[in-house]
Amino acid sequence: MDRRNFIAKGCTACLSIAVMPALLSSCTSTRYLTGTVEKDGLRLNKSEFKITGKGSKAYLSFLIIRNEAFKYPICVYRFSEQDYTALWMRCTHQGTELQASGDFLQCPAHGSEFNNKGQVTNGPADDNLRTFPVLVSSNDIFIDMRKQS
Repeated sequence: MDRRNFIAKGCTACLSIAVMPALLSSCTSTRYLTGTVEKDGLRLNKSEFKITGKGSKAYLSFLIIRNEAFKYPICVYRFSEQDYTALWMRCTHQGTELQASGDFLQCPAHGSEFNNKGQVTNGPADDNLRTFPVLVSSNDIFIDMRKQS
Protein backbone atom coordinates (compact mmCIF):
# COMPACT_ATOMS: atom_id res chain seq x y z
CA MET A 1 0.00 0.00 0.00
CA ASP A 2 1.38 3.39 -0.92
CA ARG A 3 1.48 6.36 1.44
CA ARG A 4 -1.54 8.14 -0.08
CA ASN A 5 -3.83 5.08 0.26
CA PHE A 6 -2.58 4.45 3.82
CA ILE A 7 -3.41 8.02 4.89
CA ALA A 8 -6.81 7.97 3.14
CA LYS A 9 -7.82 4.67 4.76
CA GLY A 10 -6.46 5.73 8.15
CA CYS A 11 -8.36 9.02 8.09
CA THR A 12 -11.55 7.24 7.04
CA ALA A 13 -11.21 4.79 9.93
CA CYS A 14 -10.58 7.56 12.47
CA LEU A 15 -13.50 9.60 11.17
CA SER A 16 -15.86 6.64 11.40
CA ILE A 17 -14.79 6.01 15.00
CA ALA A 18 -15.39 9.68 15.88
CA VAL A 19 -18.80 9.82 14.18
CA MET A 20 -20.09 6.40 15.36
CA PRO A 21 -21.26 7.44 18.87
CA ALA A 22 -23.41 10.22 17.43
CA LEU A 23 -24.93 7.86 14.90
CA LEU A 24 -25.61 5.19 17.50
CA SER A 25 -27.25 7.61 19.91
CA SER A 26 -29.58 8.79 17.17
CA CYS A 27 -30.60 5.17 16.56
CA THR A 28 -31.76 4.57 20.11
CA SER A 29 -35.47 4.03 20.38
CA THR A 30 -37.76 6.47 22.13
CA ARG A 31 -38.45 5.55 25.73
CA TYR A 32 -42.03 5.93 26.98
CA LEU A 33 -42.94 6.12 30.67
CA THR A 34 -46.10 6.68 32.66
CA GLY A 35 -44.37 8.53 35.48
CA THR A 36 -45.87 8.73 38.96
CA VAL A 37 -48.80 11.12 39.19
CA GLU A 38 -48.80 13.12 42.41
CA LYS A 39 -51.04 15.89 43.71
CA ASP A 40 -49.26 18.71 41.87
CA GLY A 41 -47.49 16.95 39.03
CA LEU A 42 -45.42 14.03 37.81
CA ARG A 43 -42.34 12.37 39.26
CA LEU A 44 -39.76 10.21 37.51
CA ASN A 45 -36.35 8.86 38.35
CA LYS A 46 -33.26 10.34 36.67
CA SER A 47 -32.04 6.82 35.94
CA GLU A 48 -34.75 6.49 33.27
CA PHE A 49 -32.48 8.52 30.98
CA LYS A 50 -29.56 6.07 31.28
CA ILE A 51 -28.82 3.85 28.33
CA THR A 52 -27.93 0.48 29.76
CA GLY A 53 -24.91 -1.32 28.42
CA LYS A 54 -21.51 -2.63 29.39
CA GLY A 55 -19.87 0.17 31.36
CA SER A 56 -21.83 2.71 29.36
CA LYS A 57 -22.32 6.24 30.67
CA ALA A 58 -24.60 7.34 27.86
CA TYR A 59 -27.94 9.04 28.33
CA LEU A 60 -31.06 9.52 26.24
CA SER A 61 -31.54 13.12 25.18
CA PHE A 62 -35.29 12.87 25.79
CA LEU A 63 -38.08 10.57 26.91
CA ILE A 64 -41.85 10.78 26.63
CA ILE A 65 -44.32 10.50 29.47
CA ARG A 66 -47.69 9.09 28.44
CA ASN A 67 -50.22 8.91 31.22
CA GLU A 68 -53.99 8.43 31.05
CA ALA A 69 -54.38 11.35 33.47
CA PHE A 70 -53.31 13.75 30.70
CA LYS A 71 -54.75 14.26 27.21
CA TYR A 72 -51.31 14.84 25.63
CA PRO A 73 -47.90 13.37 26.45
CA ILE A 74 -45.03 15.36 27.92
CA CYS A 75 -41.58 15.28 26.37
CA VAL A 76 -38.74 15.67 28.88
CA TYR A 77 -35.38 16.73 27.45
CA ARG A 78 -32.14 16.18 29.36
CA PHE A 79 -29.36 18.74 28.86
CA SER A 80 -27.23 17.80 31.88
CA GLU A 81 -27.53 16.05 35.25
CA GLN A 82 -29.37 19.09 36.66
CA ASP A 83 -30.91 20.69 33.57
CA TYR A 84 -34.17 19.36 32.08
CA THR A 85 -37.15 20.82 30.27
CA ALA A 86 -40.70 19.46 30.11
CA LEU A 87 -42.83 20.24 27.04
CA TRP A 88 -46.54 19.66 26.45
CA MET A 89 -46.67 17.73 23.16
CA ARG A 90 -49.64 19.66 21.78
CA CYS A 91 -49.12 21.82 18.70
CA THR A 92 -50.05 25.43 19.35
CA HIS A 93 -51.37 25.77 15.80
CA GLN A 94 -54.38 23.43 15.89
CA GLY A 95 -53.80 21.08 18.82
CA THR A 96 -52.38 18.03 17.05
CA GLU A 97 -50.16 15.71 19.11
CA LEU A 98 -46.51 16.31 18.24
CA GLN A 99 -43.87 13.75 17.34
CA ALA A 100 -40.41 13.86 18.94
CA SER A 101 -37.37 13.43 16.74
CA GLY A 102 -33.99 14.14 18.29
CA ASP A 103 -33.72 17.77 19.34
CA PHE A 104 -37.05 18.90 17.92
CA LEU A 105 -40.77 18.21 17.97
CA GLN A 106 -42.79 18.22 14.77
CA CYS A 107 -46.49 18.47 14.00
CA PRO A 108 -47.56 15.73 11.56
CA ALA A 109 -50.63 17.74 10.48
CA HIS A 110 -49.11 20.97 9.12
CA GLY A 111 -45.36 20.75 9.65
CA SER A 112 -44.81 23.15 12.55
CA GLU A 113 -41.54 22.50 14.36
CA PHE A 114 -40.36 23.33 17.86
CA ASN A 115 -36.89 23.05 19.38
CA ASN A 116 -36.05 21.18 22.59
CA LYS A 117 -36.85 24.29 24.64
CA GLY A 118 -40.35 24.54 23.11
CA GLN A 119 -39.69 27.51 20.85
CA VAL A 120 -41.25 27.64 17.38
CA THR A 121 -38.63 27.13 14.68
CA ASN A 122 -40.99 26.59 11.72
CA GLY A 123 -44.65 27.60 11.26
CA PRO A 124 -47.53 27.74 10.73
CA ALA A 125 -47.58 27.73 14.57
CA ASP A 126 -46.89 31.19 16.03
CA ASP A 127 -46.79 30.38 19.75
CA ASN A 128 -44.19 28.43 21.69
CA LEU A 129 -45.12 25.17 23.41
CA ARG A 130 -46.44 25.04 26.93
CA THR A 131 -43.59 24.22 29.30
CA PHE A 132 -43.66 23.14 32.93
CA PRO A 133 -41.27 23.91 35.78
CA VAL A 134 -38.89 21.03 36.44
CA LEU A 135 -37.48 20.51 39.94
CA VAL A 136 -34.44 18.25 40.17
CA SER A 137 -33.33 16.48 43.35
CA SER A 138 -30.60 13.90 43.87
CA ASN A 139 -32.46 11.02 42.16
CA ASP A 140 -35.82 12.44 41.05
CA ILE A 141 -37.27 14.83 38.55
CA PHE A 142 -40.55 16.51 39.49
CA ILE A 143 -42.64 18.18 36.79
CA ASP A 144 -44.91 20.77 38.35
CA MET A 145 -48.17 20.59 36.38
CA ARG A 146 -49.86 23.42 38.30
CA LYS A 147 -48.43 26.18 36.19
CA GLN A 148 -46.58 26.95 33.05
CA SER A 149 -42.96 28.12 33.29
